[in-house]
Amino acid sequence: MNKVRELHEQAMDLAEQAAIKKLRGDMLEVGKILRRALDLEAEAAMMVADNLQAEPTRSVLHRSAAALAIECGELQMAEKLIASALAGIPPLDIAEELKDLFIQINLRQYLERRGVQLAQEQLELLVC
Repeated sequence: MNKVRELHEQAMDLAEQAAIKKLRGDMLEVGKILRRALDLEAEAAMMVADNLQAEPTRSVLHRSAAALAIECGELQMAEKLIASALAGIPPLDIAEELKDLFIQINLRQYLERRGVQLAQEQLELLVC
């Protein structure tokens, strides 16, 4: 678990660096840093993916990796991470957050398939 913790801490440090760069408007660096954070967090999540006894760590890592994947535009990867987390035994609050992430990445497509068009601001109000 030490390697998992180390990867997670590195990923969270990078995510924090990306947030600071974002505030400063350095969007080119933000994407690169977030991608490195995603790679590390996904690696940590995969290391515990088969260990259902590692809850809540297992689902927290998957949730975190999924959120980073969404920020990186890796929506299929995010869906897989969410599905993997929900296939385990996540605590109720983490399960709800995972479901919220799933809705966040799929709501626009769902509405568009049904002919409903929303402005970005309206969509953000629905998923926040």
